[in-house]
Amino acid sequence: MKRMLASLALLVFAPLLTAQDHPMHAGPPASPAATVTATVAGKTISISYSSPRVKGRAGKLFGKDGRIAQDPQYPIWRAGANAATTLHTDADLVIGGLAVPKGNYTLFVDISDPAHWVLVISKQTGEWGLSFDKAEELGRVKMETSATPALVEELVYKLPGLSERKSSGKLVLAWENVSAAVTVRVQ
Repeated sequence: MKRMLASLALLVFAPLLTAQDHPMHAGPPASPAATVTATVAGKTISISYSSPRVKGRAGKLFGKDGRIAQDPQYPIWRAGANAATTLHTDADLVIGGLAVPKGNYTLFVDISDPAHWVLVISKQTGEWGLSFDKAEELGRVKMETSATPALVEELVYKLPGLSERKSSGKLVLAWENVSAAVTVRVQ
């Protein structure tokens, strides 16, 4: 009888003992969602992305043997994690010399030359980050790349210079040891 009660108790409490393995208890996401927004003359420009972490992989992310080279679209990089990185603009823009009409876009980066990244703006939206269709490109623009002064643990996008009073600035992407920037001007 004691064995039967012990077995019954184990059956009742076993799910509670393994509850810590449930996804609800997994902690924060590995690549949390983030958005950067600027407002120029009442028009909103925003970039939404998932921000991966370096997590001890410094020096092992970019390059032919790096982690990103394992993605099926390499050397086209989704420039974030999870769902595709999106650009929304309520205004017509000029990004690095490329006319970008108001609307929604997906951002990728061609990292085939580690010293000269190229921003790829796609008209296709709503896809997973690893989906890339060259036929959907709006265009490509060269980015200015530089080494960061310190390790950038969390991938980050910034829109410095854009504000209600200033209609030109930059789109900046920084992660690990690289910062890449391109000019942005509101038409």
